[in-house]
Amino acid sequence: MPTKTKSEIASTTEGELERLVGDLRELLASKELDDIPAIKQVRQRLEDGVQSVRDATVRAAQDTAQRAMDAARAADSYAHDEPWRVASAALAVGALVGFLLARR
Repeated sequence: MPTKTKSEIASTTEGELERLVGDLRELLASKELDDIPAIKQVRQRLEDGVQSVRDATVRAAQDTAQRAMDAARAADSYAHDEPWRVASAALAVGALVGFLLARR
């Protein structure tokens, strides 16, 4: 039996979790269960949890975008402050890539 990679395990786990959440949503969306106070509480906690995860995801995406913009600004500033160093580094990388491709 072949060993699963980490990405395969993560994918399988993610799929199982999605199915479980889908099943829970179907169960909690059942109108027959609206008369049970405990089900209303569970439904509310689940909805609050989903909203919390969505908010955290949005914040993480915004933070990542801000970091990327900050890095781009820093790179742009460095390129303007040190144009010869940037040109030299680009020349060195280009020469290295050219040398490696020529060896093929």
